[in-house]
Amino acid sequence: MKLSVVIPIYNEEENINPLYDELKGVLKTIACDHEIVFVDDGSKDSSLALLEKIQQQDDNVVVVSFRRNFGQTAAMSAGFAYASGDVIATMDGDMQNDPHDLPNFLAKMEQEGCDLVSGWRHKRQDPFLNRRLPSMIANKIISVVTGVHLHDYGCTLKTFRKEITQGIHLYGEMHRFIPAIASGVGGKIMEIRANHRPRRFGTSKYGISRTLRVVLDLMTVKFLLSYGTRPIHVFGMLGMISGGLGFVIALMMTMQRMFFEMPMADRPLLLLAVLLLFMGIQFISIGLLGELQVRTYHESQGKPIYVVRKVLGGRQGEP
Repeated sequence: MKLSVVIPIYNEEENINPLYDELKGVLKTIACDHEIVFVDDGSKDSSLALLEKIQQQDDNVVVVSFRRNFGQTAAMSAGFAYASGDVIATMDGDMQNDPHDLPNFLAKMEQEGCDLVSGWRHKRQDPFLNRRLPSMIANKIISVVTGVHLHDYGCTLKTFRKEITQGIHLYGEMHRFIPAIASGVGGKIMEIRANHRPRRFGTSKYGISRTLRVVLDLMTVKFLLSYGTRPIHVFGMLGMISGGLGFVIALMMTMQRMFFEMPMADRPLLLLAVLLLFMGIQFISIGLLGELQVRTYHESQGKPIYVVRKVLGGRQGEP
């Protein structure tokens, strides 16, 4: 087995050398080949220069440098792409994740046969009001919406099997939803407690302002997991409910006008019926357009709508 440790870096010049030294010491105790993939996310300090110096001294270090700051999700995606290990571990570059937890994560993966082991910062060393409280609320919402129940979606310390990362495509701020996305492609997910340390150097890049973006990305993830290959099921259902309700209201008003001579033109209910009917048509149209987009996406790129774990017997090649 070869282990790749992916570490996104953004303005962490004071943490890079201590993190590398500590991580290297831990990796020497693990009986497997290893590499460390640092992804510099457009740092404006001397982080890149320090990483380049480390790489010149250690052939097991890979440095991927972005032209500008693209965000942690892009850095994680690049790390997955450039990692060559059978197992990939991810961790933050601020030294708050403890490298000494890695052997426990790898042992859990081996013992349980799981595809992803996610960390749980059960004694998180961050301020309560602006960091821990929003995180607790977000974790609960994400667990309920996605159906993948974890205590801590925001912990970067995770281990993956290489094949599970190949089926994950990340955009926006979706790195925190990796367990839910992996579960959506059939991955077995486990969670274990991880040591979390207070930040010693530098400043945090996270804030409460990310909450809105997390909610928006959660909507995207939920839609992709549940209706990514059948958008007509969600938009068509909304269209049928809206259009059906509008039709019932219009029919009721027509009967009132015909049999009870009740006026129609000056009643707001008539406008509501027309609005619901048009909304129903629009929702169904959006669903049909979505179906065309899904077919174009999958058929033009040859992307299957399923994920195969393994094949026993018969023809082993591509169908």
